[in-house]
Amino acid sequence: DLVWMWLRIERLLSDVAFAVRKLRRSPGFALTAILTLALGIGANVVVFSVLNGLILRPLDVPHPENLFQLSRGKIGGDPQSYPDYRDFRDRDPSFSGLLAYGIVRAGLTAEKSAVSTWGYSASGNYFDVLGIQPALGRFFHAKDEHGLGSAPYVVLSFDFWRRQFQQNPNVLGKTVLLNHHPFVIIGVAPESFVGTDVFFFPGFWIPLTNAQQVTGWDDFCCRDHMGLNILGRLKPGVSPQRAAETLNALALQMAKEDRKDDGLSLRLRLPGLAGDNSLPAKSALLGIMLLALLTLLAACANLANIFAARAADRSGELAIRLAIGASRWIVVRQLLIEAVVVSIAGGLLGLFIANLLLQTLAKIQLFGDFPTRLLIAPDAHVYLLALILSVSSGILFGLLPARQVCRTDIVQTTKNGYVLGESFRRIALRDALLFAQIVVCTLLLTASLLAVRGIIQAQHAPLAIQPEGAMLAQVDLRMAGFSGEQALPMQKRLLEAASAIPGVTAATVADSVPFAGGGDWFVYRAGTTDFLPSHMAFAANTFLISPGYLQTAGTRLEAGRDFTWHDDAKSPGVAIVNETFARRLFGDTHAIGRRFALWATAKYQVVGIVEDGKYSSVSEDPQPAMFLPLAQGVGNQVMSGFTILLVRSELPPDQITAALERKLTSVEPDAPFTVRAWSDAVDRSMLPSRTATVVLGVMGLMAAMLAVTGMFGMASYAVSRRAKEQGIRMALGAQPFQVMRSMLSRPVQLLLSGSCGGLIFGLL
Repeated sequence: DLVWMWLRIERLLSDVAFAVRKLRRSPGFALTAILTLALGIGANVVVFSVLNGLILRPLDVPHPENLFQLSRGKIGGDPQSYPDYRDFRDRDPSFSGLLAYGIVRAGLTAEKSAVSTWGYSASGNYFDVLGIQPALGRFFHAKDEHGLGSAPYVVLSFDFWRRQFQQNPNVLGKTVLLNHHPFVIIGVAPESFVGTDVFFFPGFWIPLTNAQQVTGWDDFCCRDHMGLNILGRLKPGVSPQRAAETLNALALQMAKEDRKDDGLSLRLRLPGLAGDNSLPAKSALLGIMLLALLTLLAACANLANIFAARAADRSGELAIRLAIGASRWIVVRQLLIEAVVVSIAGGLLGLFIANLLLQTLAKIQLFGDFPTRLLIAPDAHVYLLALILSVSSGILFGLLPARQVCRTDIVQTTKNGYVLGESFRRIALRDALLFAQIVVCTLLLTASLLAVRGIIQAQHAPLAIQPEGAMLAQVDLRMAGFSGEQALPMQKRLLEAASAIPGVTAATVADSVPFAGGGDWFVYRAGTTDFLPSHMAFAANTFLISPGYLQTAGTRLEAGRDFTWHDDAKSPGVAIVNETFARRLFGDTHAIGRRFALWATAKYQVVGIVEDGKYSSVSEDPQPAMFLPLAQGVGNQVMSGFTILLVRSELPPDQITAALERKLTSVEPDAPFTVRAWSDAVDRSMLPSRTATVVLGVMGLMAAMLAVTGMFGMASYAVSRRAKEQGIRMALGAQPFQVMRSMLSRPVQLLLSGSCGGLIFGLL
């Protein structure tokens, strides 16, 4: 058996060596085939790597298969309240452990050096439920929590420890300040663990019991404060369906005990994008993956035609080998091995190109200073896909010349000197392959042109703001110790300082602006007495703004008045709403003077209406939005420490950026300011769409090149095979135009029919 196996391996290696020698004698052909495949396989590897990293790859924790996220059913969304989490954790029997976490932003000060960073506030059992072990020190646990503010501990991420502390093991036990509150470093997370979200890369973890010190906001008190994600591990033998049933039974009981849980329903889904079927990005990635496979099929069809023509040119050689005793299987095997050698070389080159592109994509920061990163580096699944695509592609485009060899008439071929191919007067397999290429090409070109048109339309969409010529200076004043009502005087000082810069034509201050943050608040109709989630009218984008914001931002006031500094905590609550807000809450009636509420003590009167705009994406549907006075906060209770100075200037961007940084830092040296152009924030929101458009455009261009070369190859092959026939026809009196028409009629027919087919698929 071993001798037989060795003979088979030796024969295979001999065939591979023979194929390499034949390809070395035709470097132009080999290079063309390898590059064609490299582009097709590389495109598939890039798209699949993104798909694998964002959707298919589970969380990097032990046993991710029984880890599920709790999402709301009827109300929708993932955020939950802490009281609800506590009931699920203590009263539901389906889980071996339930953890909760939220995202927080903080200024971390160590050895008089302050940096702005993002992290998690997590329940004490967070690391225990996940089954993670620290790289250094220890994690915090549930036994560390003894009430609010009882666990001032912080765990650093490995990347943050490396960047800020140079991997110094002596950081354990040191005290750092998070928004001017002391926390003790007790551990460092392992390098492979980057949190429980797909995009977000945290710098630290702190216990939920101490989150209020950092955020200034109490998330423990109320069931309508929904800012936590909940993950749970199912007990052995418990199915997700059964767990969802027990959770919903518990939710009904919780609603009887507290009416704020009225209408609460739950479902279990896989964490991340894998379990969220409503995200457009997921459908877009799957669609682009399908188009990438179609591009590879077009490349294979093209190469099949090229290899068929090459086999025809080598027909004399192949016929002689058959005539002297070689079996047809041996000749077919050698042709297939030659095709597979080309495909594997193309696959390796495509994988190399894909790696370069993926390294570039992985460095992209999608949302400014928000720590996002794409985990799209190739893994074993991606390498396996590249291998499968390479081998299957070689077999696919090697079948056509193999088919020719199987049908070769040795005697006739030896006489004529070439393989008798399919008749040029009936549909040949090469025709079908070229038709498929043209269909795919037209489909991809249609998709890419539609994507380009969508981007152009998005760029001209009415935003209700004028981002050109405006700069954003962002700072979280909590990092400098200003929170609650203490933030407003500092915000006014910063506004005065920015307005005094020479060249500044307008300035305003807000807690957030469109395309640069913002949050939602539940809106209830006037007269509501039970402020339950099931009774809310809708959730609205909410912005706290100072007087003059609308003019500085370029937002048109349709009716009513702007705010003044007299709209403060001592005056009645007032609001400016957009047209969608007014229409959805008040119908066709005049909205000025009408009232609404956010909760029992947060009631507002509409004093102005502004035009509809875009708030987080240029492609979003009309969204309700409300603007509240910065000096009033939300319900005279929630005062924002996060601050954005919106500055409009005639100075060049680099000059106004430097002037703002100098001026604002002189007012508050302890607060790290980030200055950027507002137009950059808008452009960043369009990055996914632009990336998809570029990908589709590249695929369309590749498909067009393949279709053109395929048509050229078919026409030139037909001319070379029928040159003798056409010479006889011309000798007998045929006109050159008639000869041309007979030679090009089939390619033109295929072009027209394939284009129509591609357009039909494009419409579908």
